[in-house]
Amino acid sequence: RSLSPGFAGIPNPLFAADNALMLYGDGQKAVLDIVNALKES
Repeated sequence: RSLSPGFAGIPNPLFAADNALMLYGDGQKAVLDIVNALKES
């Protein structure tokens, strides 16, 4: 997934929302890293 509007050419307003973030990378590894960071804090 990227920030491009995609095949339909319709931009997704969530990509520009101030209260939203996009996490790039392997989903399972990213979630495990987040869980481990939360456990350590």
